[in-house]
Amino acid sequence: MSYSNFRNIIINTDNYKHCHYSLYPEGTEYVSSYIESRGGEFPVTMFVGLQAFIREYLMHPITLEDIDEAEFTEREQGMHFNRENWLGVLNDYGGYLPVEIEAVPEGSVIPIKNVLVQVINTDPKYFWATSFFETALLRAIWYPTTVGTISWLAKQQIRQAYEQTSDHPELLRHILHDYGARGVSSMESAALGGLAHLVNFSQSDTVPGILAAKKYYNAVDPSNSGPNSEHAGFCAWGRDNEAAAMRNMLEIYADNGVALLLTDTYDHENAVKNILGKELKEAIESFPGLVGVRPDSGDVVEVTADTTEWLMDSFGYTTNSKGYKVLPDFVRVVQGDGVRRETLPKVFIELERRGLAADNAVFGMGGGLLQHCNRDTMEFGMKANAAKVNGEWRNIAKSPTGDSMKTSKAGRLALAHIDGEYKTVARDSIPPEENLLVPVFRNGQLLKKWDFSELIERSEREVPEHYYSDAIAPMLVDAK
Repeated sequence: MSYSNFRNIIINTDNYKHCHYSLYPEGTEYVSSYIESRGGEFPVTMFVGLQAFIREYLMHPITLEDIDEAEFTEREQGMHFNRENWLGVLNDYGGYLPVEIEAVPEGSVIPIKNVLVQVINTDPKYFWATSFFETALLRAIWYPTTVGTISWLAKQQIRQAYEQTSDHPELLRHILHDYGARGVSSMESAALGGLAHLVNFSQSDTVPGILAAKKYYNAVDPSNSGPNSEHAGFCAWGRDNEAAAMRNMLEIYADNGVALLLTDTYDHENAVKNILGKELKEAIESFPGLVGVRPDSGDVVEVTADTTEWLMDSFGYTTNSKGYKVLPDFVRVVQGDGVRRETLPKVFIELERRGLAADNAVFGMGGGLLQHCNRDTMEFGMKANAAKVNGEWRNIAKSPTGDSMKTSKAGRLALAHIDGEYKTVARDSIPPEENLLVPVFRNGQLLKKWDFSELIERSEREVPEHYYSDAIAPMLVDAK
């Protein structure tokens, strides 16, 4: 038997999903389920990723070959498989899942414990379809939304640092670079996490994320990058020729207007103080653009501040309107090692303590951005909230005694904005036009296509300070 790619939604699931259709009460017609962040580390979610999933998976109909493959796969493992269910989807709906999905507009920043997505089958014959693709749908939402939230909160930390010590708030979208491609579990993870980050920042080396933003959200010029060095190239020159390796890069990439020089290949302090600060000083000062000085090891807090001061010793500095020292425009520290949501504010606190402006350094996050999270980071779950059985709606929910966090919401839901706060309410308690959940997919058709510029605009709307107060709290305490 030949196998399809991984797009086959019938086997993009847990095995046991194939036996669930028979477990509903006789007469079940409709099943409604919803997705929310039930808690976890952060107070808000920046919602993103659903449109990518819909376009990649739900807008590609299943085929007879997909059904054959799924049947072979499931029965081989001893799992029940209902061929008639899937032949019905193929023949009645052209292979598209007969479900409707509604969701908050992507890019929205919403407090946790609110409905983000709600799904219902559109044909009573396929009541089982709602929960069948839970595995794929939940995975498609929790991961990019969690990464997007990590990135969004980092943006608030950077914003706060700039408000305290910088004169250039307009640089905000350019300060945090995505270096995470090599640290994630798959190329698809790089794509989804990478595009989520680009909602908040315009800097990335994660090519799959850039491509995904363009493919799924029509992004135009979503990212910038520039020539960056690696240890292999510099090591190949030999230790005695480290300065020559750096000079070579400055000469080759002069026309690009940017060159990022690794300084920890051997002795970071020597490289900064003597090679850059003395031997290559004139070349750096005359470089037509920005020279980035990139420590790639050591304590992220100390090495960022130390490097900034060593560069000031060689290249001087100015004092901005807030009384903080700033390197000349042609040189900056580029810190991409050890930057995580826990360490980033500590770096800014140390810079401020030493009288150094936040804009002396730009940053990159790798695993801390794209990989240091899981479904439990924000306690994401998809749960059934209503079922129509023999013509009557039942509000349903789980309420386990062993874990109150897993208590779910009952009844068809809506999201409302009341007195400046988002609230999940009963669907029939507000007029339809006040429900912020937007139908985005039905029976194979994309009902709403979000543009990447819309995601960015929503993510940058003003929000209450309590959305991010915990993230910036250490910086405020230190400032006092």
